[in-house]
Amino acid sequence: MEDNASRRRESISLRSMANGLENAGAEFLENLEEGWTPGSDWSPAVDGRSEAGPEPSAGWRILQPALGVRRFCREHVRLWRWICIGLLCTAFAAFLLIACLLDFQRALALFVLTCVVLVFLAHSLLKRLLGPKLWRRVEPLGHSRLNLWLKRGLALAAFLGLVLWLALDTSRRPEQLVSFAGICVFIGLLFACSKHHRAVSWRAVSWGLGLQFILGLFVIRTEPGFTAFQWLGDQIQIFLRYTEAGSSFVFGDTLVKDVFAFQVLPIIVFFSCIMSVLYYVGLMQWVILKIAWLMQVTMGTTATETLSVAGNIFVSQIDAASLIAASVMAAPCALALSKLVYPEVEESKFRSEEGVKLTYGEAQNLLEAASSGAAISVRVIANIAANLIAFLAVLAFINAALSWLGDMVDVQGLSFQLICSYILRPVAFLMGVAWEDCPVVAELLGIKLFLNEFVAYQELSRYKQRRLAGAEEWVGAKKQWISVRAEILTTFALCGFANFSSIGIMLGGLTSMVPQRKSDFSQIVLRALCTGACVSLVNACVAGILYVPRGAEVNCTALLNTILSSSSFEVYQCCREAFQSTSPEFSPEALDNCCRFYNHTTCA
Repeated sequence: MEDNASRRRESISLRSMANGLENAGAEFLENLEEGWTPGSDWSPAVDGRSEAGPEPSAGWRILQPALGVRRFCREHVRLWRWICIGLLCTAFAAFLLIACLLDFQRALALFVLTCVVLVFLAHSLLKRLLGPKLWRRVEPLGHSRLNLWLKRGLALAAFLGLVLWLALDTSRRPEQLVSFAGICVFIGLLFACSKHHRAVSWRAVSWGLGLQFILGLFVIRTEPGFTAFQWLGDQIQIFLRYTEAGSSFVFGDTLVKDVFAFQVLPIIVFFSCIMSVLYYVGLMQWVILKIAWLMQVTMGTTATETLSVAGNIFVSQIDAASLIAASVMAAPCALALSKLVYPEVEESKFRSEEGVKLTYGEAQNLLEAASSGAAISVRVIANIAANLIAFLAVLAFINAALSWLGDMVDVQGLSFQLICSYILRPVAFLMGVAWEDCPVVAELLGIKLFLNEFVAYQELSRYKQRRLAGAEEWVGAKKQWISVRAEILTTFALCGFANFSSIGIMLGGLTSMVPQRKSDFSQIVLRALCTGACVSLVNACVAGILYVPRGAEVNCTALLNTILSSSSFEVYQCCREAFQSTSPEFSPEALDNCCRFYNHTTCA
C-alpha cells in the first residue's frame, strides 16, 4: 500500500515537470474530470502497460455528480452567460418599470439613457443581420448621376436655409451678425495658411461646421437640449463632488475647503480612476466608436482622425453645461479646420475602423483598473501643480517688469493683461462680445494662449463671482465683471488645449512615440497651435450666433420693496434702474435699500 502511494506521488511530480505544471493539485483535478479514479494508476504507461489499483470508495462515487455538473457548466459557458444576461436584463426592466410607475419625472433620465442604449444595440443587430444586403442595394446609388445632383441640391437647400434663418433671427439681435462675420474671417485666415489649397476637402469642412452648428442649435436653442446639458452638467458636478469624501479623510475638512491644491487637484485622481474603470469594461470604447462613426460617415474622414477627436471629448476638463457643450461641439469643428489647414494628399491606410483597434488596457480585473487609473493621475497632478506654480510666478514677474518699465515713461499700470486686452480686442469683438466687455475677454484670451486655459478659467470665475455677488460694474476705469453673454462666449473660447505651453508637451509626447518624425512634428506644431486656437474661437462664434438670453425678467419694484440681506446681480440691475429712473414707481424705501449696498449721487 505504501509502495503504491509513493509511486503515485512520484508519478505526479514527474508528470508535472514534463508538462510544465507547478501545481500538481490542478493537474489532479483535470485528470478527475477526464474520468480517472483513485483506484487507477496515474503513472505514465511503460511499454503500454499500467498497473491497476483498488476499487474507488463510496465517497468517491458520491463526488461523481458534482464533477459531472462542473463538467457540464464548463462545456456550456456561453449558455450560462446568456442566461445570466437575460436575468439581469429582466431585473433591470422590472426595476425601470416600477421606477417609471412610481414617478416618471424622477426616472426620466434613466429612461432616456435606456432608450439610447437600446437604439444603438438595435442598430448593431440590424447592421449585423441586414447590413450586407442593404449595402449591396444602396451602393450602386452612390455612384449614380442622380445621387450627385441630389447632394448638390441638398447642399444648396441647406445654404439657402441658413441664409434665411440668419436673416430672420438676426433681425431682432443684430449682434449675432458679428459672430457670423467672425466665422468667415477665421476660416478665411486658416484657408490662406493652408498647406495644400487645392487638396482641401470641402465636404469635410462643410459637414464639420454643419454638425457643429446642429449640435449648438440643439444645446443652446432647444429647451430639451438646454435642459439635458444643464442636467448633465449638474450631475457631473455632483459626481465629482464625491471626491471630497476621500480628500477630507486624507487632508482634513479645513484644508479641502480652503486650499486650492487639496480642493481641485484630487478631482483628477477620482476622474482618472473612473475613466480607467470605464475603459476596462469597454464602455468608453463603445461610446467613442459610435461618435466616431457618425463623424466618419458624414465628413468622410479616416478612422484614426475621428477616433482621436471623439476620444478627446471625454478626457477634457469639464465641470459645467457650457464646457460640456463646448467640448462636444469642438469635435467636428476640429476635424473640419484640420482638413482645411493641412489636407491629405495621400491615401490613408486607416480608412475604416477595422484597421484601428481600441485596447482595453493591461489591467487583469476591475480593482486593478481602478488602482492603476488613480496611480497614473499622480503624474498628471504633479504636472498641473508645477505648471500653475511656474506660470503664475512667471506672470507676476512679467507684470512687475512691465510695470517697472512703464513707470520710466509715465505709463501707469502696464501689465501683460493690459497688453493682451489691446492686441486681442478685435478677436474678442469678432466673437460677438460687446465692445465694453472686449478688454476683459481679450485679457482672458491672452492668458489662455500664452499661459494655459486653467489660469484663464480661474480668472473668469472671479469675474463671474463678482457679478453674482452684485458688485458694481466699474471701479474707476477697471471693469469688475462682464455680461452673461460675454461669460458664455468666453467659456467656449477658452475650452481647448491650444497654448504655447502645450507645444513642448505635444512635441515631447509625439516624439517619444515616433522619434524618427521629430522634424515633421516641429514643422507643423505652430500651424497646429493656430488651428486649435481657431477651433475654440469658431466655437465661440457659433455660440454667439445661437445664444439668446434665458430666464424671466425680475420684478424690480417688488424686489426692492422687500428687506434685502445681501446684494446680487438682480439687485444691482434693479438698483441701477432705480437710480436712473425718474418715474415714481420706485419708493423711497426701495432707494434706501439700494443705498445700503451702492454709492450713488441719489444717496447723498
